[in-house]
Amino acid sequence: MSPRTANRSGRIALAGVLWLMALSATALASPQPGAAKAVRAAPLPGDPHRGAAIYDARCSACHSLDANRIGPSHRGVFGRRAGTVPNFTYSPALKASGIVWTAPNLDLWLSGPTKMAPGVAMGVRVASPQDRADLIAYLRQVSAPH
Repeated sequence: MSPRTANRSGRIALAGVLWLMALSATALASPQPGAAKAVRAAPLPGDPHRGAAIYDARCSACHSLDANRIGPSHRGVFGRRAGTVPNFTYSPALKASGIVWTAPNLDLWLSGPTKMAPGVAMGVRVASPQDRADLIAYLRQVSAPH
C-alpha cells in the first residue's frame, strides 16, 4: 500500500470512528420514554497511582501530605472536619462550613471550592471528573491507617 493510500484509509477510518461517537452521543443524550432523569452520575472509579501523579503535578505546589504549606496537610483528610488541621490558619468561611471530608464532599470541593463554600481561600479547581476520582482514591489511600 502506498503512503498516499494509507493516509486516505486512515482518514476514512477516523471519519467512521467520529461518526460512531456522534451517533452514540446522540443516542445517550436522547432520553428513552419513561426513563427517570438522573440527578448525579455514579462516582467514577479512581486510580490511586494516577492520583498520586496528579497530586504531585497539580497539588504539591501548595499542599503536602505531612506538612502545612500554603494549604493544609492532606494525610488523614478522609473523615476529618474541614478547618481543623493544627497549626494552619484557615479562612473563616471554611472553619464555619461544617464540611466533613468524604468522597462526595471532596468531589464537590475539587470541582469548585468557592461554589461549595463561598469565601474560602482556595480557588483552584479540577475540572476533569476522572482526575478528581483519581485524586480522591489517592487521598483515601494515604489517609488509611497503617
